[in-house]
Amino acid sequence: MERYDVVILGGGLVGLTLGIALSGHGVKTAIVDPADPVDMTAAGFDGRVSAISSTSYAMLQAIGVARHLDGKGCPIDRIWVSDGLEPGALDFVPDADDGLMGTMFPNRDLRIALAQTAAEADNLIFYQPDRATAVDRGSDGVTLTLQNGATIGAPLLVAAEGRNSPTREAAGIRTTRWQYSHTAMVTAIDHEIPHANTAYEIFYVGGPFALLPMLPGTRSAVVWTVPTGQAPAMLKLSERAWLAEAQKRIGGFLGDISLAGPRSSYPLGFHHAARITDTRLALVGDSAHAIHPIAGQGLNLGFRDVAALVEVLVEGMRLGLDPGDAQLLARYQRWRGLDALMTSVAMDGLVRLFDIPGKLPSLARRAGLAMVQRTPMLKGRFMAEARGQSGALPRLLAGERL
Repeated sequence: MERYDVVILGGGLVGLTLGIALSGHGVKTAIVDPADPVDMTAAGFDGRVSAISSTSYAMLQAIGVARHLDGKGCPIDRIWVSDGLEPGALDFVPDADDGLMGTMFPNRDLRIALAQTAAEADNLIFYQPDRATAVDRGSDGVTLTLQNGATIGAPLLVAAEGRNSPTREAAGIRTTRWQYSHTAMVTAIDHEIPHANTAYEIFYVGGPFALLPMLPGTRSAVVWTVPTGQAPAMLKLSERAWLAEAQKRIGGFLGDISLAGPRSSYPLGFHHAARITDTRLALVGDSAHAIHPIAGQGLNLGFRDVAALVEVLVEGMRLGLDPGDAQLLARYQRWRGLDALMTSVAMDGLVRLFDIPGKLPSLARRAGLAMVQRTPMLKGRFMAEARGQSGALPRLLAGERL
């Protein structure tokens, strides 16, 4: 039986980042994933984009991933939030010495950069495509039987399997969950007027309409949230009719628009695990929590999990503890449990607040946005959240290796 310090189930963006970060600190790590790695970096595998906060990017620099992302991302220099196209928008423009709020990357470029870094990593072994057919978690460690017939073991198992994590369910970890009555339509558009590195979040009753800057300066990703009942009809619209509907939401401020990518859709849901650890088990990323993409914080939440878990495990192992020690898992639970819950609840509340119809709620929302715009302390707090700089930050998120 091959033995590792940590076995990670799931080689998506979060699982792969965790594997790279652990192996780079001398932790012998295995990743088991059923997907073919060639498929995961294919052009049509994931057409979404992600807003990577400045702290998440600092971690990607620290673990050697960022060098493969040079020239691929579009910096976010400004965030513009409005209730419809009404006056009273919230306009976040950081001071010159504040640094970037974040960078937009196509998910495919992130996957390719992670795959390139992983291929160069010592202490990182892949079982892919493969899956665990049996998992035995006991007080002394974890043993996995893989589909290829191999048996591997480790003191700690990490579930990075996504929203429907079978490992989380097998552990009996309860989740609070619900589906939003919304579907996200995702594509990219070219537009006549440059976006000036601005991310636009325009809230409508029925769902927000987000425009996220991409390279070059006249291309933006669109995340258009519509009531689920309307989604099939919207996706069946001809290209011309779809663009006409999109232009109504934009209000024409980017000039003429045209499609720059295929249209796809994703159902939107919320879930939050009651706890993120069990005997010899830790949950990260969407296995632990999944939120509405309203503020683009989902992947960054997963990266915060990674940074915290790496710090806990590396420091514990240096003290002679094994990675699955209950003390270490308790520290990870304390560190990440509350922060993830608070962010999840805040994003859910924001979705519900902007979905209330009527003139009075709209006036109240606009007054609230105007108050934040006029109050430097509140505005600064929101900008710190966008950068990922709130709360007790793991050292990797400050760009420091351990």
